[in-house]
This record gives sequence, C-alpha cells and structure tokens, in this order.
Amino acid sequence: MIDRRTDTGPFDIVGDVHGCADELIELMGRLGYGVEVTGVGEARRASVEAPKGRRLIFVGDLVDRGPASPDALRIAMGMVERGQALCVPGNHDARFLRWLQGRNPKLTHGLDLTVAQMMLEPPEFHADVRAFIEALPVHLWLDGGGLAVAHAGVKSEMIGLASNDVRQFCLYGDTDGVDADGLPIRYHWAAGYRGTEAIVYGHTPVAEAGWVNNTLCIDTGCCFGGRLTALRWPEREIVSVPARDGYAARRRAFGHPPVRPVG
Repeated sequence: MIDRRTDTGPFDIVGDVHGCADELIELMGRLGYGVEVTGVGEARRASVEAPKGRRLIFVGDLVDRGPASPDALRIAMGMVERGQALCVPGNHDARFLRWLQGRNPKLTHGLDLTVAQMMLEPPEFHADVRAFIEALPVHLWLDGGGLAVAHAGVKSEMIGLASNDVRQFCLYGDTDGVDADGLPIRYHWAAGYRGTEAIVYGHTPVAEAGWVNNTLCIDTGCCFGGRLTALRWPEREIVSVPARDGYAARRRAFGHPPVRPVG
C-alpha cells in the first residue's frame, strides 16, 4: 500500500544495503535495534528487537554487490512480516525478481554474486523472497502526507500514484538512455524539486547525505567502500557506519548527477 499517511512514525530510514548485512546489523545497533542471525540452511533466521514505537524503512536495493544478500533479505523480510519495518523495491531488487521469476536477466552489476549466494539457499527461501519483492509498494506516502520514500526518488505530482511511469521513476529516477560505458545517463531530478513533502531516497551514491530542496539521498555507497546511512525521522538526524570493505569497484564518482539540460 502506497498511501500510508496515517502512519506517523517515528521512522529510521536506511539507505541502499546491497548485501552488506554486517554493516546493516551494525547500523541498526547504532539506531537501537538488536539483531541476531542464526542457523544454517532452512533453519537460518533473523530476529530483531526494535526500539519501542520506532520502525525501520528500507529504501530498496537490498541485494547485489555485497557479500550477504540472503541475510540482508532475511532481516528486511522478517521485520516487514512482524510489522517492524516497511520497504520499497530498488532497481536491483526488481532485476533480481526477474531472475527469481525465471526470466533470465543478464548477470551483471552484482546480480551474479546474488545468484551465486542464492543458489546455496533452499527453494522455499527463493519462493518467499519472490513473494516479498512482488508485494512491495513502489513508494511510500507517510506521516500525514509530509514524507515520501522511494528508491530513486519521486516527483511531487507522482506521490500516491502507481502508474508504470511512476514505477519507472521510483526505480530509476530521471534517466535518458545509456552512456558509452553502458551505464544509464542520470539527471539530478531533486535540483528542481519544489514540493512540500520531504522525499528520502537512495540509488545514486553520494559521499555525504545532505538535504537538497527538501529531498535527501541516503545512499552513501557502502558496497563501494563508503558508508551505510540512515535518517531518523522526524528528528532529521543522520546516522552512518563505515563499510568493512570495498565489495565492488566504482564505475562512477560519488555525487549527484548533473541537472537535465533545458531544451
């Protein structure tokens, strides 16, 4: 469900995890959540003790590039199931879903690592993950209408809607084809944002999370050796932990993309 304006938090909104489960557990500890992941195979479980009254929100891209995508999924899925968290899908989650559905996407941009890790998991877990991602709302509208969370961002006029165009923007942001290296050409949609809703998103790694026109990107590139970052809402406090390693090579410099040219 996209329209959750009656959910008023407080929330702890976590940036792109990308399989960095150890950093996620450490960050959650900083936020006051107790996390344990125990067992092997079909018996592997994640249990979380949440601070009273608070919920986590994942901005998507739980998988790819990092060393432990299945455990990142276990933590998020278990918390959502128990009402401790909300989650939106990222573009990497959407591509991983295509693999789970048997649609044979290219095993690039870290999907090869996720697939290798998932091949060690039981079929029941595959089915649970598929159902989880398929059910995720493409964005969330929260806190009396004053907060929206989407993976790559959302324009003010899109909030509360679920068309294919809205879904594409929430997953990929403002894009226009690919560059010479085969990477999507991105534009800094937030530079022109003038909405009253605070927008929290990820997708484009930045060195430090900072507010731009009432929007905040909290992807600080953990899988590339940066940091894993969360926003406490409504306190607007930013909390982060350093990556334990650089799990993937950067193909772009950290930072917001350029503004889309006019004309």
